[in-house]
Amino acid sequence: QVQLVESGGGLVQPGGSLRLSCVLSRSIISLYRMAWHRQAPGKQRELVAEITSGGSTMYADSVKGRFTISRANAQSTVYLQMNSLEPEDTAVYLCNAALGKFDYWGQGTQVTVSS
Repeated sequence: QVQLVESGGGLVQPGGSLRLSCVLSRSIISLYRMAWHRQAPGKQRELVAEITSGGSTMYADSVKGRFTISRANAQSTVYLQMNSLEPEDTAVYLCNAALGKFDYWGQGTQVTVSS
């Protein structure tokens, strides 16, 4: 069974930065489309950014120019660099790995943006 473990969340002031990491184990990360989603209290889960196995990226309009998704296949890790954070970015951030009919999720890491 594929496992995803996120880390890097925390409390940060508006305008600050965080880098989230997601480690995939028990499979080969280069095969998967990797994505970061987030879920804020009372809101639907939303796709934040994704990166294909070929390295193509896509971002939600709300994070374009501020967030960057990247992958390090040799380390079985996908990253989400988040800059210029805003209170509206507060949410649980979840890592997702997809390959055909297979779809895996991590437990999430909390990001809180507050002064």
